[in-house]
Amino acid sequence: MSEVAYEPVIGLEIHVQLATRTKMFCPCELSFGEPPNTRTCPVCLGLPGTLPVVNQEAVRLGLMIGIAFGGELASRSVFHRKNYFYPDLPKGYQISQFDLPLVSGGRLGDVELERVHLEEDAAKLNHAGASGGIGGSTSSVVDFNRGGTPLAEIVTRPDIRSAEQASAWLRLLRETLRQLGVSDVNMEEGSLRCDANVSIRPVGETTLGTKTELKNMNSFRFIEQGINAEVARQTRILQSGGQVEQETLNFDPRTGAITSLRSKEAAHDYRYFPEPDLPPLRVPSDLLEAAQAAVPELPLERAERFRAELGLHEESARLLAFRRDLGDYYEAVVAAAPADLDRQQLANWVGNDLVRRLAAGAGEDGADEDAGTDPAQSKVEPAALAELVALVQARTITRKAGEQVLDALVAEGGSPQAIVEREGLAAIGGGDELRGIVEAALDANPDVVEKLRTGNMKPIGVIVGHVMRETKGRADGGEVTKLAREILGL
Repeated sequence: MSEVAYEPVIGLEIHVQLATRTKMFCPCELSFGEPPNTRTCPVCLGLPGTLPVVNQEAVRLGLMIGIAFGGELASRSVFHRKNYFYPDLPKGYQISQFDLPLVSGGRLGDVELERVHLEEDAAKLNHAGASGGIGGSTSSVVDFNRGGTPLAEIVTRPDIRSAEQASAWLRLLRETLRQLGVSDVNMEEGSLRCDANVSIRPVGETTLGTKTELKNMNSFRFIEQGINAEVARQTRILQSGGQVEQETLNFDPRTGAITSLRSKEAAHDYRYFPEPDLPPLRVPSDLLEAAQAAVPELPLERAERFRAELGLHEESARLLAFRRDLGDYYEAVVAAAPADLDRQQLANWVGNDLVRRLAAGAGEDGADEDAGTDPAQSKVEPAALAELVALVQARTITRKAGEQVLDALVAEGGSPQAIVEREGLAAIGGGDELRGIVEAALDANPDVVEKLRTGNMKPIGVIVGHVMRETKGRADGGEVTKLAREILGL
């Protein structure tokens, strides 16, 4: 009997630290890396007699997320107390939202959203000891600086079917939130944290299996590894005749091990009830209008515009749209270019040739994978790049010579035409000069000529390469091939 084939069913819960100046319910200023317990007050420490006040800016940013995703904005939203005991929760409960969140529904790409709600973050536990985790620690320090930080929790529906899809969608989410300006989405500093609800079911079935929750994965690579490890674990359990238990799990990226933290709580375990110190939240019309006005063109929308209006290939459109700096620079190049200049070629030069050179110059400095590759910060002006591509398209210079010109632009800036004249990079046309060089190349490679005469044109690259070396890249490969055929009577 063959083994049952299973498919993963994955939903994500993403905690996004909102880009406010102060905490969710108190005036303490937010800052990363401060000494422990230096950004606190009686409110965020949960001292008796203190009262929370909702951060209006956090509400505005939450509304922007809902608008961007096409969700339903609540006319009346309620904060609840989510009760549980843990050392990082000074009040013994977290102020969150339950059945009346700020945003319901919505969609980003191919994944539907369940909700977006606001809440406060917990404090941070710093464990000392050999393992660095709570199990092997010798002591722990509770740092309340993070406690009370405004969060938007984005909950997806179980629409994701693989770890790779989860990672790709999270990258889209991160860039969308970054371009919205609602968060710096820095995963290393905890501004974007992800929990994954994972279950499996036989392929073809619609009933959901028992889900487990992987907590606080803080990199795209770890998310993929963790989900794949959990899918494999659940598959082994079911194939051996066991049952998956509903529980909260920890994935250790160093060892690949999955360990149980606790049994998975249901909503009733938290004893939700409306926060008595906060009235129901009704969004003022001026705040809603401010949120709507602040939502820019988003990456998916921009990619579609690049495809529809400029004729870009999907891969190029997504590359340029999913990095705002590249998209802005590309549009500046298009604005400076003649109307007949190929827009896809412009995209290739920006997204491939220029970015590759800037990345090589940036080295490995910085944690951001795109650090140092913003073309707006380079010496290559948009008009100069447009001029360079125009020279190549008109065959005034060859593609190879164009790359040499781009090297000079990255190093020193300036005018492409001036660099061409200074370095003697103008293309050699189909006149007597180029014909003589092609004839010399044929004379120097009689074995290649013999093969060409039999109709085998594959070795023509040897002749083209010979001519390119002689002309220092100034000859057009197509013209060389044409002349070689003409000289040999092919």
